[in-house]
Amino acid sequence: MAGISTHVLDTDRGRPAAGIRIDFSVLEGETWRLVKSVVTNADGRTDQPILAPEEARVGQYQLAFHVEDYFRRRPGTAQADIFIDDPVVRFAIFDPAQHYHVPMLCAPGSFTTYRGS
Repeated sequence: MAGISTHVLDTDRGRPAAGIRIDFSVLEGETWRLVKSVVTNADGRTDQPILAPEEARVGQYQLAFHVEDYFRRRPGTAQADIFIDDPVVRFAIFDPAQHYHVPMLCAPGSFTTYRGS
């Protein structure tokens, strides 16, 4: 499987993060162009791949995870606890035949990402 996928986990609560908007952009010249926005489902994943395998191209990409809205809506989280607002992850596709999985592990005060499988 090629293309780009993601999922979001609320590490503060130890569960998937549903309802998070993710903006997917591609670098064209010196400008980031928004390709689409998606929302995570109950499993913290998107219903479709961020980028389908047949659409994968060598290039620079960006995922903006709108976690601040998620934490504001989540019961028991004070505004003062939200240190990270909307982390952006920029990465490159260097081989369109490979799969690029970009998970987001988030809490009100931190986030972590890595290249998953």
